[in-house]
Amino acid sequence: MNVPTNLKYSKEHEWVRIEGDIAIIGITDFAQGELGDIVFVDIDTEGETMDAGDIFGTVEAVKTVSDLFLPLSGEILELNEKLEDEPELVNTDPFGEGWMIKLKISDSSELDNLLNADEYKALIG
Repeated sequence: MNVPTNLKYSKEHEWVRIEGDIAIIGITDFAQGELGDIVFVDIDTEGETMDAGDIFGTVEAVKTVSDLFLPLSGEILELNEKLEDEPELVNTDPFGEGWMIKLKISDSSELDNLLNADEYKALIG
């Protein structure tokens, strides 16, 4: 199970990479493994300002559809358009080419609510 130490994690299995006041967000290796083969990523919240915990989209696997929860509040600046044609990138490269959104962080204190790699590893067992 790949859990990079340079990222933050939510209890809902999203990862967050911070670059200045921008957060790049995707789902973890654990989450994509539990879902199985991803066949569709549906995110239509670009340009919206949302709160931490809000549903920003869904990911569809062969057997299930799962909500995507925003780990931080802010404005969704960009969607990973590659996922429209290649949703399987979430499976093959969840921490790289399989990223989902870029978010302009509105409250950096919310970062304190996220887990570090060791805490996330303990969560998933």
